[in-house]
Amino acid sequence: MGLPSHTVENGSVLVDSGQSRLRELGYKQELKRDLSVFSNFAFSFSIISVLTGITTLYNTGLTFGGPISLVYGWFIAGGFTMFVGLSMAEICSSYPTSGGLYYWSARLAGRNWAPFASWLTGWFNIVGQWAVTTSVDFSLAQLIQVIILLSTGGKNGGGYEASKYVVIAFHGAILSMHAIINSLPISVLSFFGQLAAVWNLLGVVLLMILIPSVATERASAKFVFTHFNTDNGEGINSKVYIFVLGLLMSQYTLTGYDASAHMTEETKNADKNGPKGIISAIGISIIFGWGYLLGITFAVTDIPYLLSEDNDAGGYAIAEIFYLAFKNRYGSGVGGIICLGVIGIAIFFCGMSSVTSNSRMVYAFSRDGAMPLSSLWHKVNKQEVPINAVWLSAFISFCMALTSLGSLVAFQAMVSIATIGLYIAYALPIFFRVSLARKSFVPGPFNLGRYGVVVGWIAVLWVATISVLFSLPVAYPVTSETLNYTPVAVGGLLVITVSWWIVSARHWFTGPITNI
Repeated sequence: MGLPSHTVENGSVLVDSGQSRLRELGYKQELKRDLSVFSNFAFSFSIISVLTGITTLYNTGLTFGGPISLVYGWFIAGGFTMFVGLSMAEICSSYPTSGGLYYWSARLAGRNWAPFASWLTGWFNIVGQWAVTTSVDFSLAQLIQVIILLSTGGKNGGGYEASKYVVIAFHGAILSMHAIINSLPISVLSFFGQLAAVWNLLGVVLLMILIPSVATERASAKFVFTHFNTDNGEGINSKVYIFVLGLLMSQYTLTGYDASAHMTEETKNADKNGPKGIISAIGISIIFGWGYLLGITFAVTDIPYLLSEDNDAGGYAIAEIFYLAFKNRYGSGVGGIICLGVIGIAIFFCGMSSVTSNSRMVYAFSRDGAMPLSSLWHKVNKQEVPINAVWLSAFISFCMALTSLGSLVAFQAMVSIATIGLYIAYALPIFFRVSLARKSFVPGPFNLGRYGVVVGWIAVLWVATISVLFSLPVAYPVTSETLNYTPVAVGGLLVITVSWWIVSARHWFTGPITNI
């Protein structure tokens, strides 16, 4: 039997179905419940942000497999991501709370396992989210660096190349702006979130039509749909291996849709609208992302040159594609630089929404006493915003980016937690749903019926698969510079989390704490 989905009448006052479900779960309504289903969708959609993920990691897709990895790998990653999203949406409908994943794990793992399950899921989720914010805002800082480089003449024209210290300063400034915006009331944030979604949609449509139209040289359909680039310069010759590494771009892009779950305590009728937010954000991102990939790839004619650090954009492939398209047709690359600005604004919105999602997770996790100084982080101000959690998230994301000053290899390891760490947090509650809670799970208004268990197992197996695949070496021979530090970073997080549990947390963390 499913849970009721209607708006509940309490005396003469209509009580929101999400709010009444929250009370049933044992929580007071502390945050302002003001978001529509579109606003909920907008936060997840602008965190997925195909303009952000594809632009940032297009080099990876181009290096490992080229057009075939980009065009077909997108649908493979997208299809399996939808299985993960459907399973999460079903659980979200039953448990619409800001805690999201870690709360779900606690409810689904059974009484004996609940504290440890929610502890493990919560820390993978929160650190994964911080890593997402770090990587998104750092990629914006890098893009600003490239825009300045091209605006001052390009690498071959004596353009200004910002040092790593200037890039980290950009990163700090961007994070500060995001923290300030996230300190505003949820109604203002909702407006920015909706603007972000519209900007991403229009930006994709504009660029996928404009760039191939302006380009004087275009790739053939045969090249876009059949060319497989094996010339990666990394000593990898196996086509299957190359294709798998090329999938990283797609899978990195399609993350962050747990934001819809973290915003449920601020969403009207969240038991229905939270799941709608998750599924629609993934589905629309898959469609628009593919269009963007096709449009850009039709402007690709010389892969080695686009990836060369000696081109005007310093090896930033999409920036070089945009710049050359306009320069070859009009004699000036200014139009391409403006197009990069469109992407820059989309990345800014992506980071903004990411901080929003981070702060709600910190708020919920500290409300349940899981974090050091918990009482400080779950305080809300007069506008019902968890302001301390907002600034903590921005500060930690800045600290994580400082690793880039020491080594970009270390920074890449940090960013890898954004994909693998986050997906492990997605998979844990789904695994408990299809195993320990297979018979006891009570679905909400949105449910998959008899297909729930099958879809859940497919989701869990996909996450297990990508966790292995993205831990493989990305270059041979393997040296300290070419080693893939993903398993080190994710394994380190696992060791720290479990050790903390064994030594200390098991004595005092009992899982989610109700406050009614």
